[in-house]
Amino acid sequence: MAQEREVAEEQRHLDRAHAALDAMRAEARSMLGDVLDIGRGGTLQARTERDIVVNTALLRLQQLDIGDQALCFGRIDTAPADGAEPESFHIGRVAVSADDLEPLVVDWRAPVAEPFYRATGIEPLGLSRRRHLHVRHRTVLGVEDEYFATADGTGPDRAQLERATRDGLVENGLALGGPGALLAALGQARTGQMGDIVATIQREQDEIIRAPLPGLLLVQGGPGTGKTAVALHRAAYLLYTHRFPLERQGVLVVGPNPLFLRYIEQVLPSLGETGVTLSTVQGLVPEVQVTGVEPDEVAALKGDVRMARLVARAVRTRQRPLREDVAIPFGVAVLTLSVALSEDVVARARRRPGAHNQRHRFVERELAGALADQYRRRTGADAEREDDDDLEDQLRRVPEFRAALRRIWPRLAPHELVHDLLGAVPLLRAAGARLLSTAEVQLLHRPRAASLADVAWTAADAALVDEARTVLGPSRAPRRVAGAQASVARDLLEPLSAPDPLDEESTRSFGHIVVDEAQDLSPMQLRMLARRSISGSMTVVGDVGQSIAPGAAGSWELVVAHLSPRKPPHTVELTVSYRTPEEVLDVAAGVLAVAEPALRPPRPVRRTGMAPDLRVVGATSLFDEVVLAARRELEAIGEGRAAVLCPTAHHTVVLDALIAAGVPAVDPRVASGEGLAAHLVVLPADDASGLEFDSVVVVEPSAIAGVGGADRAPTRRGLRSLYVAMTRPTRRLTVIGTSPLPTADAAPESARIWHPEAAIH
Repeated sequence: MAQEREVAEEQRHLDRAHAALDAMRAEARSMLGDVLDIGRGGTLQARTERDIVVNTALLRLQQLDIGDQALCFGRIDTAPADGAEPESFHIGRVAVSADDLEPLVVDWRAPVAEPFYRATGIEPLGLSRRRHLHVRHRTVLGVEDEYFATADGTGPDRAQLERATRDGLVENGLALGGPGALLAALGQARTGQMGDIVATIQREQDEIIRAPLPGLLLVQGGPGTGKTAVALHRAAYLLYTHRFPLERQGVLVVGPNPLFLRYIEQVLPSLGETGVTLSTVQGLVPEVQVTGVEPDEVAALKGDVRMARLVARAVRTRQRPLREDVAIPFGVAVLTLSVALSEDVVARARRRPGAHNQRHRFVERELAGALADQYRRRTGADAEREDDDDLEDQLRRVPEFRAALRRIWPRLAPHELVHDLLGAVPLLRAAGARLLSTAEVQLLHRPRAASLADVAWTAADAALVDEARTVLGPSRAPRRVAGAQASVARDLLEPLSAPDPLDEESTRSFGHIVVDEAQDLSPMQLRMLARRSISGSMTVVGDVGQSIAPGAAGSWELVVAHLSPRKPPHTVELTVSYRTPEEVLDVAAGVLAVAEPALRPPRPVRRTGMAPDLRVVGATSLFDEVVLAARRELEAIGEGRAAVLCPTAHHTVVLDALIAAGVPAVDPRVASGEGLAAHLVVLPADDASGLEFDSVVVVEPSAIAGVGGADRAPTRRGLRSLYVAMTRPTRRLTVIGTSPLPTADAAPESARIWHPEAAIH
């Protein structure tokens, strides 16, 4: 009966809060309608004011749109202290007030809501009770209470706290806030899109979310620790707390691939924040559309920090004096653009500050001015009667002058420069002298495309293009010229198309940058992100044990070094796995012990009672067994989501085998498909980073681990890929292969938990 009374009380409060929320929405719609009824026209001031009102109303409606999510999910009751009356606050997604300004729901990001996430039996933070509400849409289904003080408010009762700990505040040896609500949320079937964790944020996660804005925050977290969710909630918290600078400066969230971005795209809108930019690293480079793939060794080389020097040298090779004098016909005279003049101007231009394209104007002005002086001397023109600017402008339009200027100091677009560089061995040798080996030059070289539109850009190319933009300065994208000659013999040092005037828009920077799966970024990609930070304010999350990308920095020390923070970073570690059950982590730990003996997996918060199914089968029956396993898992998880993760080389074969057997499997990377919302997806193991499924079938683990060649030994990167694949499930894991898992029985005695401070210093 007591539970029913509490539920009824909370339902009445929730009904009142929803009525107030509906009124707030109606007010915003009314404000918008009143302005739109005015119509177009009016003075500039009137139009400006109208635009401000419209934008404010639309933003307010976006913030108040919580969809079918629970408006309120918690409540805190304060303990009486120093004669003060106890208070109650309901915690929810957005702040809602009654007509008399009584707070009906407090925004979860407000300071008053902090104890809801931070209070423990040892540190109650002034609370007597914390209540978690189980709400579906607008209906309260149940409540879960945690008590921190005696009923009469006289202070903590140690025996009561110990009983509360025994009865639920600790699960699997770990102190949890609202364990019932947390475990219920973790046990829900996946939907194919990441959900927010605003109702179940734990203390160690909240400390990261509410960390100060300035500087670099580095977060190490193993599988299932919620690092991605924490990073996204931190972005929402910072926008709430520092609205004025960040709304103007912008917040950028960087993910590893487009599939991952689609997976997380609804988290921030569900928290009332729609103005955040989501992108992959290569998506930050508008000149490049990634369509190509390349061998790992090539991608690793392109990600090497030496490429920054290579690009800078490549630009310098385009700043070159004439090899012979050039005749410039102008009026009645034939002027001479001499080698000596070009040498002098190039030398002076190189000493000037600024990017390459910005110094183009100086070179043009100096050359035109010198030729104008030469013209006056030869013709005896009266300098006072001859307009200097008009004469120089006429010289600039002479075709021979334009051609000579393009050779001496061309105005370049970044992707033109990179395409020219990679397409010509002589250019690579010149820029890479004493920097690259002959073998590395050959690795970087690729056949020159007939047109920039035909270039199959790779993800690693994007970082080179971005580096080139920094050295060159802003420029507009060049006009595409169809049918350009592909032969390297055709003037190797000229771009494929004539350069356009400078685009004055520079690379956009942001007030705060959130980087997920940072362990897979190369030094060149990290340089890209550092350039886009206005003040060095960044949240960087990842797990060095899951580093699988070729050319990745490989350690947090190198990540920090290439991000170049202005002061030492603040480093923290998430140590508890909420998503991955203990049974799965126990098996995956054997793989991690081989790949990274110095690391241990996080501590699991729950068990499922289902041990992973590890099978060794014959080569002829491998795909039949995969089909059977997929069918079994789909039946077992009901409305959940399952994934088959396999080596890249097996992907097409596995997908075709499932479809041929009538199993509804899809490749979620295909844009026209269901994506991760499909009940069964098939992915290469390398593309599974950051994703989660109710059930996972891992195919041919030894191949994922890189077993092959004469020694049949797995590679470190391959073992990490296998570790990633095995830690994707929230409930069930099946591993099917033609050979056993490449695991260690146990981690060595020297194994330790990663300590961020030690890693940095």
